[in-house]
Amino acid sequence: MSRVMIYKRFERFWHWCQALLIFTLLFTGFEIHGSYSVLGFGDATQVHTLAAWALIVLWLFAIFWHITTGEWRQYIPTRNGLFAVIRYYLVGTFTGAEHPYRKTTRAKHNPLQRLAYLFFKLVISPVIWVSGLLYLFYADWPGMLAGTLALEWVAMVHTAAAFAMLVFIIAHVYMTTMGHTLTSHIRPMVTGYDDIDEK
Repeated sequence: MSRVMIYKRFERFWHWCQALLIFTLLFTGFEIHGSYSVLGFGDATQVHTLAAWALIVLWLFAIFWHITTGEWRQYIPTRNGLFAVIRYYLVGTFTGAEHPYRKTTRAKHNPLQRLAYLFFKLVISPVIWVSGLLYLFYADWPGMLAGTLALEWVAMVHTAAAFAMLVFIIAHVYMTTMGHTLTSHIRPMVTGYDDIDEK
């Protein structure tokens, strides 16, 4: 085991900015839906729209960074060790078993994380993007689109994707608490350094 820089500066910046923007979008989105009133409908809508544009810009930069640095390879799914990791999270964490996966700089994410993050990037995020932009530009829909696609369905898909995002975040935050200490999985995303096996 050696202590190395595993999460680069942009990676940490992107992660925490994304988290802040997603929490902002969830908070304002549920207010827009009438779940509570804190900012008021008008201000909540304005903040929601600004945060959405900021997140889209951040995602575009992150996509560019992943492609140019080769970090996209971190999300290629694998079945190698997948069931051992699933068994660990279902049983091993409660029996004191050792985690079956050994992190390296070339493979930061275990097989289950790879699947979860890939689902987030290829399913949840695009559905949020497309439905949100359709919702935002509803007044500018061409006649053919307006005649075949109901705004209510776009709103339902956007809300369903928001709930999927919320479930992902709850699971993600919960999983970060399953290290040797409460913050041992969070610390590397703050400092960039982690103890990893480089064999």
